[in-house]
Amino acid sequence: MPLTPGFSAGKRSGTPPLEVTLRRGCISESQHRVHAVVCDGRGRVLMCAGDPGFETFIRSALKPFQALPFLSSGAVEQMEVGDRGVAISCASHAGTNTHAREAFKLLWKADLEASQLQCPIPAGADSPLQHNCSGKHAAFLATSRKMSWPLENYLQSDHPLQVEVNRRVAELLGLPAEELVAARDDCGAPTLRLQLAQMALLYAHLGASRQAEFEQISRAMLAHPELVAGDGRFDTELMRRSHGQVLSKGGAEGIQCLSRIGEGLGVAIKVEDGSKRAKQAVALHLLRQLEWLTPMGLQELEEQVLVINPGVNLEVSGALRFQES
Repeated sequence: MPLTPGFSAGKRSGTPPLEVTLRRGCISESQHRVHAVVCDGRGRVLMCAGDPGFETFIRSALKPFQALPFLSSGAVEQMEVGDRGVAISCASHAGTNTHAREAFKLLWKADLEASQLQCPIPAGADSPLQHNCSGKHAAFLATSRKMSWPLENYLQSDHPLQVEVNRRVAELLGLPAEELVAARDDCGAPTLRLQLAQMALLYAHLGASRQAEFEQISRAMLAHPELVAGDGRFDTELMRRSHGQVLSKGGAEGIQCLSRIGEGLGVAIKVEDGSKRAKQAVALHLLRQLEWLTPMGLQELEEQVLVINPGVNLEVSGALRFQES
């Protein structure tokens, strides 16, 4: 998929990828290569490390944009689920009783049953409500109910809901919807293969909050970070320490996206080998470089994320570099 005309990332940046090293004592034990990019709302690559055109699946970082039809359909307003309902629809949550209850509320207010969820039942769990994507699936069903769309095939790529998600994402990226490449995510819903700069552009739009739906989504996630991931989880703890300034949403296989609220800047990170620990280490490294978090907030997160065991630490080398227009 080529970058759209608004992008300035048509070729490799010439900036080397970041490297994350796990050290046991003073000895290097493992290394991860990481690509990262900062875009503005016009799709211009402002800073990067590695290849801004690196193509991969956005995975669960797509969730805030999959929630757009939930808002635009009027389902959120009709059901009166408020910011908590929007937050859980964007979540990759921990499956706690609190999370399951919030997902159930979306179903209950739409006169739906948990048995209609098509996300898997996690190992050792009793209900699909405990799956980390249950809020997204509940919002899919509630939107389909509001729009009188079929419920039994809401995950199919040709379902009106999924067509609308693709239309909205394509519109934000400035390309035809038929150019988007989709595949099945682990929860059964479609996810999209995008360039890293395109992911950053999506989050630049989200952080700019120039559309009412984006403002509502970002406000909900920042007001209820505990619903987006869970206590002790990276996205939740980062947003708690950002004082309402940084929105954070990760995805599987080394995907992490960030946006700076009100500034229209988006960040996308991809670890080549899919490491979760490496993407979190890089996110903190970039937040320090960009000065998006206070030193105290960064220190608290680094103590939580970068120290794995006594004597075992993660170190990030490299930096974002400004790109010539």
